[in-house]
Amino acid sequence: MEVSGRIKMIDETKAFGANGFRKREMVVTTDEQYPQHIMIEFTQDKCDLLNNYQIGEPVKVSINLRGREWVNPQGETKYFNSIQGWRIERAQTDAPQQGYQQQSQYQQPQQGYQQQQSQAPVQQRDSFEPATNYREEEHDDLPF
Repeated sequence: MEVSGRIKMIDETKAFGANGFRKREMVVTTDEQYPQHIMIEFTQDKCDLLNNYQIGEPVKVSINLRGREWVNPQGETKYFNSIQGWRIERAQTDAPQQGYQQQSQYQQPQQGYQQQQSQAPVQQRDSFEPATNYREEEHDDLPF
Protein backbone atom coordinates (compact mmCIF):
# COMPACT_ATOMS: atom_id res chain seq x y z
CA MET A 1 0.00 0.00 0.00
CA GLU A 2 1.02 3.60 -0.42
CA VAL A 3 0.28 6.94 1.22
CA SER A 4 0.85 10.16 -0.72
CA GLY A 5 0.90 13.67 0.63
CA ARG A 6 3.14 16.26 2.27
CA ILE A 7 5.38 15.74 5.25
CA LYS A 8 3.87 17.52 8.24
CA MET A 9 6.24 16.25 10.94
CA ILE A 10 9.39 14.13 11.25
CA ASP A 11 10.33 13.02 14.76
CA GLU A 12 13.79 12.16 16.03
CA THR A 13 14.93 8.53 16.15
CA LYS A 14 14.21 6.96 19.55
CA ALA A 15 15.86 3.85 21.00
CA PHE A 16 14.04 1.41 23.29
CA GLY A 17 15.17 -1.48 25.49
CA ALA A 18 18.54 -3.11 26.05
CA ASN A 19 18.73 -4.35 22.47
CA GLY A 20 18.49 -0.80 21.08
CA PHE A 21 15.26 -1.15 19.11
CA ARG A 22 14.95 2.03 17.03
CA LYS A 23 11.78 3.80 15.94
CA ARG A 24 11.12 7.07 14.11
CA GLU A 25 7.71 8.58 13.40
CA MET A 26 6.52 10.93 10.69
CA VAL A 27 3.15 12.44 9.78
CA VAL A 28 2.01 12.75 6.17
CA THR A 29 -0.96 14.99 5.34
CA THR A 30 -2.88 13.64 2.37
CA ASP A 31 -3.95 15.87 -0.53
CA GLU A 32 -7.66 15.06 -0.52
CA GLN A 33 -10.89 16.98 -0.17
CA TYR A 34 -10.73 16.11 3.55
CA PRO A 35 -6.98 15.86 4.31
CA GLN A 36 -5.92 13.14 6.72
CA HIS A 37 -2.89 13.30 9.01
CA ILE A 38 -1.39 9.81 8.83
CA MET A 39 1.25 8.85 11.38
CA ILE A 40 3.75 6.36 9.91
CA GLU A 41 6.50 4.68 11.89
CA PHE A 42 9.83 3.53 10.55
CA THR A 43 11.80 0.96 12.57
CA GLN A 44 15.39 -0.24 12.85
CA ASP A 45 17.48 0.50 9.73
CA LYS A 46 14.46 2.13 7.98
CA CYS A 47 14.73 5.10 10.40
CA ASP A 48 17.62 6.44 8.32
CA LEU A 49 15.40 6.74 5.22
CA LEU A 50 13.94 9.94 6.66
CA ASN A 51 17.29 11.73 7.00
CA ASN A 52 17.07 13.34 3.54
CA TYR A 53 13.51 14.66 3.82
CA GLN A 54 12.11 17.88 5.24
CA ILE A 55 8.76 19.20 6.36
CA GLY A 56 6.57 20.29 3.45
CA GLU A 57 8.02 17.96 0.83
CA PRO A 58 5.55 15.96 -1.25
CA VAL A 59 6.22 12.23 -0.78
CA LYS A 60 4.92 8.79 -1.57
CA VAL A 61 5.44 6.30 1.28
CA SER A 62 5.15 2.53 0.88
CA ILE A 63 3.53 1.08 3.99
CA ASN A 64 2.43 -2.14 5.64
CA LEU A 65 -0.55 -2.27 8.00
CA ARG A 66 0.21 -4.23 11.14
CA GLY A 67 -2.19 -5.43 13.81
CA ARG A 68 -1.62 -7.29 17.05
CA GLU A 69 -3.60 -8.77 19.87
CA TRP A 70 -2.77 -8.30 23.56
CA VAL A 71 -4.44 -9.78 26.62
CA ASN A 72 -4.14 -7.54 29.68
CA PRO A 73 -3.67 -8.89 33.23
CA GLN A 74 -7.46 -8.78 33.79
CA GLY A 75 -7.93 -11.14 30.84
CA GLU A 76 -9.40 -8.54 28.46
CA THR A 77 -8.27 -8.80 24.86
CA LYS A 78 -7.17 -5.57 23.18
CA TYR A 79 -6.23 -4.97 19.54
CA PHE A 80 -3.70 -2.45 18.23
CA ASN A 81 -2.90 -1.29 14.70
CA SER A 82 0.19 0.40 13.35
CA ILE A 83 1.32 1.74 9.98
CA GLN A 84 4.93 0.85 9.20
CA GLY A 85 6.82 2.57 6.41
CA TRP A 86 9.46 0.68 4.46
CA ARG A 87 10.15 3.00 1.51
CA ILE A 88 9.80 6.73 0.87
CA GLU A 89 10.28 8.72 -2.31
CA ARG A 90 9.67 12.26 -3.47
CA ALA A 91 6.37 12.64 -5.27
CA GLN A 92 5.97 14.46 -8.56
CA THR A 93 3.86 17.58 -8.28
CA ASP A 94 1.83 19.26 -11.01
CA ALA A 95 2.47 22.82 -9.86
CA PRO A 96 5.54 24.54 -8.38
CA GLN A 97 5.38 24.59 -4.59
CA GLN A 98 5.39 27.81 -2.59
CA GLY A 99 6.25 26.13 0.69
CA TYR A 100 4.05 23.99 2.89
CA GLN A 101 0.72 25.54 3.78
CA GLN A 102 -1.91 23.58 5.66
CA GLN A 103 -5.29 23.96 4.00
CA SER A 104 -8.46 24.12 6.02
CA GLN A 105 -10.00 20.69 6.45
CA TYR A 106 -13.44 22.09 5.65
CA GLN A 107 -13.91 24.41 2.71
CA GLN A 108 -16.90 26.59 1.93
CA PRO A 109 -18.53 26.06 -1.47
CA GLN A 110 -17.61 28.74 -3.97
CA GLN A 111 -21.19 29.20 -5.12
CA GLY A 112 -24.42 29.16 -3.19
CA TYR A 113 -27.16 26.66 -3.95
CA GLN A 114 -29.30 29.27 -5.72
CA GLN A 115 -26.44 30.18 -8.06
CA GLN A 116 -25.82 26.53 -8.90
CA GLN A 117 -29.48 26.01 -9.82
CA SER A 118 -29.40 28.82 -12.36
CA GLN A 119 -26.57 27.26 -14.36
CA ALA A 120 -27.49 25.49 -17.57
CA PRO A 121 -28.05 21.74 -17.04
CA VAL A 122 -25.42 19.35 -18.32
CA GLN A 123 -26.64 17.15 -21.15
CA GLN A 124 -26.08 13.44 -20.53
CA ARG A 125 -26.74 10.53 -22.85
CA ASP A 126 -28.21 8.22 -20.22
CA SER A 127 -30.26 10.73 -18.23
CA PHE A 128 -33.59 9.93 -16.60
CA GLU A 129 -36.87 11.38 -17.79
CA PRO A 130 -38.16 14.18 -15.55
CA ALA A 131 -40.81 13.22 -13.00
CA THR A 132 -44.28 14.25 -14.13
CA ASN A 133 -46.22 13.32 -11.00
CA TYR A 134 -44.14 15.34 -8.52
CA ARG A 135 -46.06 17.52 -6.03
CA GLU A 136 -44.23 20.09 -3.90
CA GLU A 137 -46.58 19.66 -0.93
CA GLU A 138 -45.76 15.94 -0.47
CA HIS A 139 -43.83 15.30 2.72
CA ASP A 140 -40.65 13.30 2.47
CA ASP A 141 -39.09 11.59 5.46
CA LEU A 142 -35.46 12.08 4.44
CA PRO A 143 -33.36 13.64 7.22
CA PHE A 144 -31.69 16.15 4.91
